[in-house]
Amino acid sequence: MSEPQRSEGTTRRLPVMEKADGTTDPDPDQRDPRDPRDPPDQSASAAAYDPPPVLEGENGGGEKRFWSARRVPAGIVAVVLLGGAGFFLYDVAAVRADRPGMEWRRSLARQLAERPLDDAWVLGGAAVVVLLGLWLLVLAATPGLRDVLPMRRVHPHVRAGLHRGAAALALRDRAMEVSGVQSVRVRMGRKKADVRAVAHFRELDEVRADLDVTLADGIRGLGLARPPALSVHVRRPGRKG
Repeated sequence: MSEPQRSEGTTRRLPVMEKADGTTDPDPDQRDPRDPRDPPDQSASAAAYDPPPVLEGENGGGEKRFWSARRVPAGIVAVVLLGGAGFFLYDVAAVRADRPGMEWRRSLARQLAERPLDDAWVLGGAAVVVLLGLWLLVLAATPGLRDVLPMRRVHPHVRAGLHRGAAALALRDRAMEVSGVQSVRVRMGRKKADVRAVAHFRELDEVRADLDVTLADGIRGLGLARPPALSVHVRRPGRKG
């Protein structure tokens, strides 16, 4: 404890820290930033880690992602194809019944016959059709359901998945148990968990080390087939005012 100092009729107690050699260090807020012998207080600490190792006997990432039903794209494509086929069938039936074909089909045929291939409308329509086809191919070839993380299969006939939001909430609750943590924000991805914490006391490196151990154990407890890598960033709360 330091001796109280009297200045202009008021008394203020300055906290100090004892060093290993018995000397004292003033409060970080009282340090002189212009003094090269007096380093500033650490404001942030960050580190990145590899995914936690998979324990022996656990499924080491053999589970694949869940496939989406693709109901909305499939429904849109079905409605568009059904409508187009209906219009063409009606036009063919009308021509077979000695009636004139639809005006839009005759106009479209005339436009396609008269417009050159380098016309802007022809190129634009072709580009739209190509992009639509590529989009449908991507939807057909990719699993989808990016927000669902596959879990290790304990029973051979049961597959389980964990939503990324639920995994982030579980890691946030585990991080709040660490001493010194004031608030935590977790962004859970398919390959990495980004954790940003605010510590209002204790050394930042100590808080980050405890978060490393706690969150690595929390990720392992989630039971994911592919444990994500962990990125931890700890900082001090911003000054008010």
